[in-house]
Amino acid sequence: MEERYRQAAEILNDAKTVICLTGAGISVESGIPDFRGAGGLWAKYDPMEYAHIDAFRRNPGKIWKMVFELMEITMNALPNPAHLSLAELEKRSMLRSIITQNIDNLHQAAGSRNVIEFHGNASRLDCLNCGQSYGASEFDLNGSPPLCRDCSAVLKPSVVFFGEAIPMRALAESERLSNLADAILVIGTSAVVYPASSIPFIVKSNGGRVIEMNLESTGLTHSITDVFIQGPAGKTLPELVARL
Repeated sequence: MEERYRQAAEILNDAKTVICLTGAGISVESGIPDFRGAGGLWAKYDPMEYAHIDAFRRNPGKIWKMVFELMEITMNALPNPAHLSLAELEKRSMLRSIITQNIDNLHQAAGSRNVIEFHGNASRLDCLNCGQSYGASEFDLNGSPPLCRDCSAVLKPSVVFFGEAIPMRALAESERLSNLADAILVIGTSAVVYPASSIPFIVKSNGGRVIEMNLESTGLTHSITDVFIQGPAGKTLPELVARL
């Protein structure tokens, strides 16, 4: 493992443009279970019934039953050492941007500024009727769905529901950075869901190096990964940063 840390540190030290792709695994140590895993929301709620945009439009009050649980999980979570380590890399100008599939706002809470969100952010609420946006903390989320202060429509978390498209700006910027990067950190994700899954392959196809940090090996590990560091990101990422 020490040799793998050395190799990863060498890649990061030599790289001119480093980006990072994160998934649910980086936030598990902050108490946020993977939606698809045991104890995740999809074990309790059918995503097609509770997390599809058509379902929200039909009956937003019903969907908020699930959303209240989502908000309780994300709003009470705190960044863990992995989030803080990425913020430190950005502060040292060693990390250009984080592309995340997470909606928990923990990268920003840790201090990262250059964060591209593929699936939105649960700390904001949007009005589908008039377009207003609010911070979730502006409302007392005590069991009654929050209403828009301009038009009284039920607000929706600013996250990408099933049936909605990933924001075009996020897609375009992630593709631009993937083509610029000469190294990528892949943390807490198996990178199997398109289009996020394409990002490490774009970096690799342009001659970049791939550092993967996951609890278990993935489809990337034996295909395009240059250095695989196994273990919880809250432990392995600070170890890597300490060697830079």
